Amino acid sequence: MTLRLSDLIDDRPTDGAFRVNRAIFTDPGVFDAEIRRLFEGGWVFLGIESQAAGPHDFFTTFAGRVPVLVQRDGEGTLRAFVNTCPHKGARLAQVRQGNARLHVCPYHSWTFDSAGRNKAIKWQKAGCYAEAFDRDDHGLKPLPQFANYRGFLFGSVAGEVTPLGEYLGEATKLLDLVADQSEDGLELVPGQVTFTYEANWKLQLENCSDAYHFTSAHPSYIRVLERRQKEMSGDVVASVWENSDYWKEEAEGVGGGSYSFANGHVLNWGVFGITPAIPLYERAGELAERHGEGKRDWMFNMRNVTIFPNLQIAENASSQLRVIRPIAPGLTEMRTWCIAPKGESAGARRQRIRQYEDFFNPTGMATPDDTVSYENCQIGFAGTVEPWLQGYARGMTASVAGGNRFSDRIDLQPERSVLADSQLCDETLYHAYYRAWAARMAGEFEA
Repeated sequence: MTLRLSDLIDDRPTDGAFRVNRAIFTDPGVFDAEIRRLFEGGWVFLGIESQAAGPHDFFTTFAGRVPVLVQRDGEGTLRAFVNTCPHKGARLAQVRQGNARLHVCPYHSWTFDSAGRNKAIKWQKAGCYAEAFDRDDHGLKPLPQFANYRGFLFGSVAGEVTPLGEYLGEATKLLDLVADQSEDGLELVPGQVTFTYEANWKLQLENCSDAYHFTSAHPSYIRVLERRQKEMSGDVVASVWENSDYWKEEAEGVGGGSYSFANGHVLNWGVFGITPAIPLYERAGELAERHGEGKRDWMFNMRNVTIFPNLQIAENASSQLRVIRPIAPGLTEMRTWCIAPKGESAGARRQRIRQYEDFFNPTGMATPDDTVSYENCQIGFAGTVEPWLQGYARGMTASVAGGNRFSDRIDLQPERSVLADSQLCDETLYHAYYRAWAARMAGEFEA
């Protein structure tokens, strides 16, 4: 059966209807098209600049199926290459991160420097090569597009793409909220975690933006928080309402909301408050002086940001950077790090890491709950007696065009927004994902 876009996404705004077909998570043809169109056909997140901070530092990652090597040469220039030897195609750098002036292919010992130049071909003089071979460039192939926004590195296997700034659009202001927490920028706390789950990559995409599951999927974590709150002294519960007249007056009755942007980027957020429970608390005054109270207050809000298709930054229990890598329709690899502002005190860094360990990673109190739910969904997607899923309807009548008084605080201009109490749990921000998905996949399927 030939699939059409309308078989996969039922998007009828005038009727108040939006549904997604289970096949979008299971069909091998859909998955192959996603890899070509989304992960190898446009901008994807590669890593952050601090992963290759010094001369000859490098790290490896993927853009879809394409292995990528990001490295800094001896002069400090950062570049991205396809991580494959031009001789026989073997993967060149095989560790996730390191420092190397030279990379030597383990198959036939061709050698390349940290600028990607070929420095040696084993036994070249004895090789009886033709002149045509000698005229070829034997260096590493640069990634067709590579760009840096505030320390966030993006690349594209496709050469014809919109400029990165245009692709990110208003979502750059969400990355600014992370990068501007320190004058020195951001860094990854040493120690990454890589794990897989047996379900589709879009379940992780959705879950980061899903407030509806929290009380159902994470009861153990909630009980721990309640117990800790009872044990805390009264001076530890200062909130943004006590520190900002604006939030005291304007946020009453508002638990948070969501913003949707062009190209599938989204934010869901909640009011956390300027509280010592957040490691950034020691910088609250300094950040207000440098960036203004509006931007400072937003840095303290709970924020789950998705840069479509593969980057997520979760600033809630702690601060986590996630990179999504689809492997098969029912298999996804996640790489995660604790992300932090450079230069924070030892006490704040210790607090950040302890909170991170609480919630995130396969050993935390939340990630295992989520991945089990993804796998349960993947099993349930076989129930195609009714193919259409109903999980995209909450917030439909609350969604409005443009921003609101809270986004105005940082001159953020989303395409759509929702304001709500803690129980609305908007699902309309998923529409931005799937509308961007449909736009990019249009050439693969009939309308």
